[in-house]
Amino acid sequence: MRRIITINSNQVNKSIETKKILTEKLINAGFEVTYEFYEDAELIISIGGDGSFLKTVHDFDFTQTPIIGINTGHLGFFPEISPNHIDNFIKSYKNNNFLVQDISLLKANICTNNCNSNMYAVNEVVVKGDKSRTIHLSLNVNGKHIQNFSGDGMIISTPTGSTAYNYAAGGSIVDPSLNLMQLTPLYPINTNAYRCFTSSIIFSSESIIKIIPEYRFEDSILIVLDGIEYRFNQMSNIDISISDLKIKLLRMSDYEFWSRVSEKFL
Repeated sequence: MRRIITINSNQVNKSIETKKILTEKLINAGFEVTYEFYEDAELIISIGGDGSFLKTVHDFDFTQTPIIGINTGHLGFFPEISPNHIDNFIKSYKNNNFLVQDISLLKANICTNNCNSNMYAVNEVVVKGDKSRTIHLSLNVNGKHIQNFSGDGMIISTPTGSTAYNYAAGGSIVDPSLNLMQLTPLYPINTNAYRCFTSSIIFSSESIIKIIPEYRFEDSILIVLDGIEYRFNQMSNIDISISDLKIKLLRMSDYEFWSRVSEKFL
């Protein structure tokens, strides 16, 4: 039976060299290797950092094929395999010494005067102004108005993404076994003129977060999904919820989230 593994790498020299070594070792271990998405592949290996890993997920359209990363970047929270441990990884994989995690995605339904678009994110959806100005947003949850926000914007993150931009912005790290959304304000203004939440808010997995821009200076909104920027003119609202769509992360059997957090952040 054919056993096919897809490798997706960034163009950093260390990644390219790791890709060559990995390809040779996988072939010697009895696998076929492709560099383009192949729907019959049993595994996708991303080589690079966290950004490359997320780009692989988006480029391959949130495939249901399990994905694992080899870290040739800096932090490497998603890609857990070191280039020096490729032999151990291949041995463990062939011996089925791994686990697969189902990761829920965020769904962003973006409504403009012209169309509706559904987009997805692994880590976070960020709503910001297109220019370096204060943005004014109306926040509604499950059809109820919560607040009028003024500041730089909002981050809505998954537990998986809680260690990324959300954490840098002062949000909480969330155990990925919990199914929820976290909204973290970006530099909220809290004065007599504008009253906003200044800390993160946790929402249940059934919640629908609706953000409505209040245009005062320009009609362009910047939506950032996992670091990928999209600009929308005349956006009327964006609804954010937890999607039924999931991706599968391959983890080594000794993977433990809080040990990973301690290793990378503390």
